[in-house]
Amino acid sequence: MAEGRGVQWLEIDEHHDGQRLDNFLLAHLKGAPRTLIYRIIRRGEVRINGGRCKASRRLASGDRIRVPPLRLTPQEAVQEVSDNLRHVIERSLLRETPDWMVFNKPSGLAVHGGSGVKIGLIEALRQIRNDLPYLELVHRLDRDTSGCLLVAKSRDALNFLSDELREHRMQKHYLALVEGAWSVEQKEVDAPLLRFELPNGERRVRVDAAGKPSRTRFTLIESLKGASLIEAEPVTGRTHQIRVHADHAGHSLLGDTKYGSVTGERLARCCELSRLFLHARMLGFTDPTSGQPVQMHASLSDDLQGVLARLR
Repeated sequence: MAEGRGVQWLEIDEHHDGQRLDNFLLAHLKGAPRTLIYRIIRRGEVRINGGRCKASRRLASGDRIRVPPLRLTPQEAVQEVSDNLRHVIERSLLRETPDWMVFNKPSGLAVHGGSGVKIGLIEALRQIRNDLPYLELVHRLDRDTSGCLLVAKSRDALNFLSDELREHRMQKHYLALVEGAWSVEQKEVDAPLLRFELPNGERRVRVDAAGKPSRTRFTLIESLKGASLIEAEPVTGRTHQIRVHADHAGHSLLGDTKYGSVTGERLARCCELSRLFLHARMLGFTDPTSGQPVQMHASLSDDLQGVLARLR
């Protein structure tokens, strides 16, 4: 076992007022994986003002938190940022202000650790930018999805931007390559989505009347050989929403190992596509300080540009 830490008593200041307990501990206990954080909360080893608490508990200024000794095995500990990962993250930064940062996240990089992932973008960023006391994801992208990712640099900024997201004021536009000829008449899919697990524990989503209301707007950008380049704008923010709605419309995304088809797999091989073709190309939101609208654009990677060139 790795050397443990003694009991810690932490007092919440105004900078962390309103933050969720799990997010606070993940930021404070650098090196502790998400699974361990949830385990010590569930077992009652973490106490707020002497009482048991849930991971979703919102902290208040003046709260006193007891954190138990942590003993991390080498297998549990979040890994150190490699020079290569540091370079990838630094190179992917599109813009930084006193309130927020936007990255063009590369495909294959998880936004946070967990489920076998030792380190994600947010954990790596906290190591790289240890000059910043507060860094939190405003939203998430699937590991295989590339493009615009927004990170807040203060609790106030996170609250403001989270409200933008919750009230559907944040704009998200994605580029997706789908199999077949997408009709210009197919402008929206409005179909409820239900999350479920396969016997092996893998998370999946399907269209189901028992699911949550879900809506995605679609626009045909370009018709290609055997495929279509489309823009997707998710009105709601369900897991795998674009992928499942596109498949429901009869046009699965190329490179999609969860929801793709045999035809799509064949076409992906022909155009040398080795990843999911889903890219968050534009993110629009209001700047928390100035109140001015912001639009951030993330360009397609060279490999996806190459795929399109081969299909033209």
